Amino acid sequence: MSTELHDFEDCKGPVQAARHSNGGGWVACTAYVNASAYVGPDAQVYGNAWVFGDAQVSGNAQVYGNARVSGNAQVYGNARVSGNARVYGNAWVSGNARVFGDAQVYGNARVSGNARVYGNAWVSGNARVYGDAQVYGNAWVFGDAQVYGYAWVSGNAQVFGDAQVSPIFISGLAYLITITDCHLRAGCQIHTFSAWRSMTPDQIAEMDGQDATDFYPRLIGIIDLLCKDREAVAHEVENV
Repeated sequence: MSTELHDFEDCKGPVQAARHSNGGGWVACTAYVNASAYVGPDAQVYGNAWVFGDAQVSGNAQVYGNARVSGNAQVYGNARVSGNARVYGNAWVSGNARVFGDAQVYGNARVSGNARVYGNAWVSGNARVYGDAQVYGNAWVFGDAQVYGYAWVSGNAQVFGDAQVSPIFISGLAYLITITDCHLRAGCQIHTFSAWRSMTPDQIAEMDGQDATDFYPRLIGIIDLLCKDREAVAHEVENV
């Protein structure tokens, strides 16, 4: 297969690349795509990425860095898989979704919309992550769980079974409040419910001075009023 210079627009300038025999997409000579894998005409695979098995990369999707896409996995739309991420099995990554870092998406999992999965996070089974949701850190979403909207699942959190994580938003207060199944975000501060309850006056004051100190009792009132069920579930997750 003949090669020519192609610019993947990754700030590294033109590199040697070739059109893949199955689909016609650009594949850098530093990357590996086996013959059975499909790379569509507008898709790109570059860096040290591998696409193998019967995997498909189509639309305007890109796989790069040290990422691996294998099995019957599909990456399509404007999706990006990069870093050391792994997408395999029958997993799909689509829309404007991003999977990067050391994240893994596998099984029959679906990541779509503007969702982000990164860090050491895993999404597996029949799980769905979509909308503007983020799964990161060492979090694991699996089973038939769904994480969507503006939800964030992070740390060592596990979301599984038939769980659905969608946030509550409260505006019009001194700080915008976002409540997920395991966390409450006030302004730019995000913590578990138990962490908020255990904070000292000095810790609160360090966040935003007297404004934070004055607001803190109201925030605890919000947790008491709206988060009892979520707090119980979060406590179970933290103690898994």
